[in-house]
Parts: sequence; structure tokens; C-alpha cells
Amino acid sequence: MSPTRLDPAAVRRTLRDAGLRARHSLSQNFLADVDVLDAILAEADPRPGRRILEIGPGLGLLTAGLLDAGAEVTAVELDRGLAAFLRDRFTEPIEAGALRLVEGDALDQELTRLVEPPYDVVANLPYHITSPILHRLLGETPRPERLVLMVQREVAERIAAAPGGMSYLSVFVQYHAKVRIAFHVPPEAFEPEPAVRSAVIVVEPYPADDRLPTAEAEDALWRLVQASFRERRKMLHNVLSRQLPVEAAVVGAALETAGIAPDRRPQTVAVGEWLKLLEAFGDVGPDRRGRREGGDDGTVDEPDA
Repeated sequence: MSPTRLDPAAVRRTLRDAGLRARHSLSQNFLADVDVLDAILAEADPRPGRRILEIGPGLGLLTAGLLDAGAEVTAVELDRGLAAFLRDRFTEPIEAGALRLVEGDALDQELTRLVEPPYDVVANLPYHITSPILHRLLGETPRPERLVLMVQREVAERIAAAPGGMSYLSVFVQYHAKVRIAFHVPPEAFEPEPAVRSAVIVVEPYPADDRLPTAEAEDALWRLVQASFRERRKMLHNVLSRQLPVEAAVVGAALETAGIAPDRRPQTVAVGEWLKLLEAFGDVGPDRRGRREGGDDGTVDEPDA
């Protein structure tokens, strides 16, 4: 399928001719807009010899653009039928070593080990795996140098949120990287049209020396942040006194030292303030409920009483 003929009808025809269909169970919505394709490639800026990890190549539209630019692509595809389609479509690049196709679930892969660094990531992520994929790509090493990701618009806005609209995922991603929303993508840019709007975000990880010095320190930071967001509508002083094994007076003193008013809510706290609060605590100890993975948007909120 040539990008010059890229539209919903062409996507439907390609799927039909290959004996494939969009599978709702896998959140499959195939890009069907050449302008959006070109805009994603412009943000990705593939160059000859650049190594790129692509998650969810689908019909291979982005894959073709990356290969045409001379990039070396490792693509992870869960759908067995699509993987077979890609092997047929890209026989020559695969044989030449320009494309490596990994068939399987991206969540089952050691993503940061699939491609030799330095590398970039380009992906049209199924919306329900956005948070765990970001945690693996940013929380493990070697990290990519740049990520260009199509995600649900609401999730993109959470990730890039300013203080006042922060979530656990916002803090996690913004601690690791500079984030911006590149552009929005309407439902009609896909076949079939999803029920939600999408956006492309660009994530550029900070150098390693811009992060906390040890894994133990980072783990303490995430215990602190996650404990706070268990009750994100409550005042920080009250939340932390309940969620951490720390006396209320110690919580109050740490907040004062960090310059954070005790009646502020977790969603108002910027990354730098979380770091100051961690430093003020020294040792936050384990949270009372233990860590658990958040939902699709990275929050771990529970209903407020």
C-alpha cells in the first residue's frame, strides 16, 4: 500500500486482500492519513544507520518510512497474521538486515535490550499498554534517546500536564524526560475509527546524571509519590500521615523544609518539589499498602470517602 493512496478504503482493501481484519481485542486501529504519517516521520527524524525500535508496526506504514530514510528498524508485532504480512511485505529489508521483526507481546520483551544503544522508539501504542510501556522504556536501561509515540489524547495530556493536573504517570515521565505534545490526531485518521481522540507525544530522556544517584533513592521517590496519589484529592499532610509509616509531626516538618504547604494536593506538586520533599524526609520507609502497578493513565487513585 503506497502512502500516496493511504486512506480508510485503501486500508480496508489491504486488510481484506491479506485475509486480515482489525481486532478490537488488540485495540487495532490502523493509520489511514498520509499527512499524519508524514508528521510522525518528521518528528521521528529517521536517519541513515539510526537504530529504531518500533512497537506495533501494524501494516508497516511507519516501518516503510523509517526504512526509506535508511534507519535500521526492530519492530515488535503481537498479531501473528500481521507479522506474516510484514514478513512478506519487507522480505528484502529483512534479508538485508535493515529490518528485524520480533513476533510477540511487547510487554513480554526486554524492550531496552532489543536494540543496541543509542536508539530511538517510534510507536503507535495500543492505549491500554501506554503506562507499562513507558515505565519499562524509561525505568530501565539503556534508555532510548528519543520516543515519538501515538497515544490516547487524554493520556498525552496527563503525561505532559503542568502542576495542578499532575498524576503519578506525569511525575514518573517528567522526572525521566522532557515531554511535549507534538500534535493531535482525529479519529477519522484511523481505520476503523477509535472511540477516542489521539495525540503524538515526543519524549526526550534526560542524561543519567540528571537523575537520583542510586536505584534505592529512585525507589524511595516512587514510594513517596505513589503513596501520595493513593488519595490525590486529599491534603498532602493527611495523605502522607496515613499512607507512610511516619509520624504526622515528621510529615509536617518535611513539608515545611521542602517549602510545600501541608494543605496542597498531590496533583499540584512539581517534580522538583517531590525531590525536595524526598530529601527532607531522608527515609520515607515503605508505604502502608505496598507498591502496585497503576492503571492505564498511571494513577493509583482510590475512591475518596
